Amino acid sequence: MSRLRHTSVVFLLATALAFAQTPPAGSPPAGRGGPGRGAFAPVVIGPPAPVPPEVAIPHPTPAELAQVNQEMLRLISSDKSPAKTLLKKFESLLMLQRPRLNAAATYTQTTQRMGARHEGFVEIAKKGNIDLLLEGDSITDWWVQGDANKAMFDKYFGDYWTANFAIAGDTTQGVCWGLKNGEGQGFEPKAIMLMIGTNNTGGTNNAGTMTAAEVAEGIGAVVLEMRSDFPQAKILLLAVFPRGVPGDSVRDKIAEINQIIAKLDDQRHVFFMDIGSKFLDDKGYFLPDAFRPDNLHPQAKGYDIWGAAVKDKLAELMK
Repeated sequence: MSRLRHTSVVFLLATALAFAQTPPAGSPPAGRGGPGRGAFAPVVIGPPAPVPPEVAIPHPTPAELAQVNQEMLRLISSDKSPAKTLLKKFESLLMLQRPRLNAAATYTQTTQRMGARHEGFVEIAKKGNIDLLLEGDSITDWWVQGDANKAMFDKYFGDYWTANFAIAGDTTQGVCWGLKNGEGQGFEPKAIMLMIGTNNTGGTNNAGTMTAAEVAEGIGAVVLEMRSDFPQAKILLLAVFPRGVPGDSVRDKIAEINQIIAKLDDQRHVFFMDIGSKFLDDKGYFLPDAFRPDNLHPQAKGYDIWGAAVKDKLAELMK
């Protein structure tokens, strides 16, 4: 693909980015809102999105739930061990509960997908002729933030006709909504590079209310939506990048998420790749100057490592 064609799309993308409320360097981590977010309407959790069976959380039917709880009550009632008093005391906690809605696997218009960013992406999508789509949150969004990062973007993607629909601070549910509402129509990319989910984890040392299984289910929902919108595209599904430092609780959650979403790799339409270790030294810390001090967002050196790690695979998928 010629750089002239690529430049025309980048110009359109830059027009959309000009309206962006993307935080500058040194701003809050990806999971926090940016400036001016209060101008948007409150976020309303949307309807459930379908998820692939490989990552679907098993949920009991009403009949199964009733059967399990009836048997649990019978076992507690007939128990003759010294623990019976405790079993009775915590009986309600031992009961199987109705499954809660997994917000990560919904079509929810997040604040990030309200306003000019989303509208700009829809206009780019309508014009078509996009060979490579990048999707995700700030970690992907900021490939085009600052001259040093943009140089890395051009180094690895400059020969492709690209669009970057990632938005800082967004989540799986926001990406699902965006794809469903104009960002996934009007073009058929050859390949997609997807990395999403860190903003669903709850933060560096905050276990949050969302489990690893729920985040993985949300990532699966994004992949399934992409398969629906772009049936011919090859999806390079990247493992969620490490964040924080060794010992932070989020490291274990991310490892569990990645173990689950690796099951989505079918070597036909979805190709899973875990490049997280390339950013870390042998003790698990980010390489010097590769990431910002927040231990979350890459700098130019980190983007260079990222680009080098995926360039051959993307070239293969773009054929």
